[in-house]
Amino acid sequence: MVYSILFIYGLVFGSFFNVVGLRIPVKQSIITPGSACPSCGHLLKPIELIPVLSYMLQKGKCRGCQSRISPVYPIFELLTGILFATAPLVIGWSGELVVALTLISMFMIIIVSDINYMLIPDKILIWFAGIFLLERIIWPLTTWWDSILGAGTGFILLLIIAIVSKGGMGGGDIKLYAVLGFVLGFKLVLLSFFLSTLFGAVIGGLALLFKVVKRKQPIPFGPFIAAGTLTAYYWGSDLIHLYLQFLYY
Repeated sequence: MVYSILFIYGLVFGSFFNVVGLRIPVKQSIITPGSACPSCGHLLKPIELIPVLSYMLQKGKCRGCQSRISPVYPIFELLTGILFATAPLVIGWSGELVVALTLISMFMIIIVSDINYMLIPDKILIWFAGIFLLERIIWPLTTWWDSILGAGTGFILLLIIAIVSKGGMGGGDIKLYAVLGFVLGFKLVLLSFFLSTLFGAVIGGLALLFKVVKRKQPIPFGPFIAAGTLTAYYWGSDLIHLYLQFLYY
């Protein structure tokens, strides 16, 4: 029952995160006006705003003009629901679960924004930085200064890469990794960056191979940061332990 409730909360919040990720970068209010069809401006009624279910009942079409609704909306709603429901299976029922759900929430907003605008808004990072600061005061890492070391490492690492690559890494990514370093600590933020780069290289390479994207076409790095960071956050200690065992043998 508890997992089902978390899943439903994830669906609802996932719908809200879609709105935030689409509106904040273009400096629109997340409250008004209400959600509407981008093609005809049809103001959505409550029955049309039920996460995932409304999309299925309407067969992916607007009730007003019958234009296709992007499947991105229900996909992110469903993904958020799944991540919310499965987080306790990895983190357990402790205060750290609150940090995990906050991290998932930030990533869902960032991914929507990055995919649509190739932008990670400062407003989102500042807002979540404040929340994480409060959470790490209540539920600190094993050594409290690890958060400060992680934040500095994440910021400096990405800044150096941005300078060396002459803009190959965006300013939003640099600030994001400072926030992530504060949440994860020194070791896990390094692992997060390694895994994010690995996922980006593999998936980007496959996208080029199958001509999904063209050479030199910018690809949003936010989704890969989310995947790499959650992997490091959930299983980082085990991965580091396996790596060290491999070195010894």
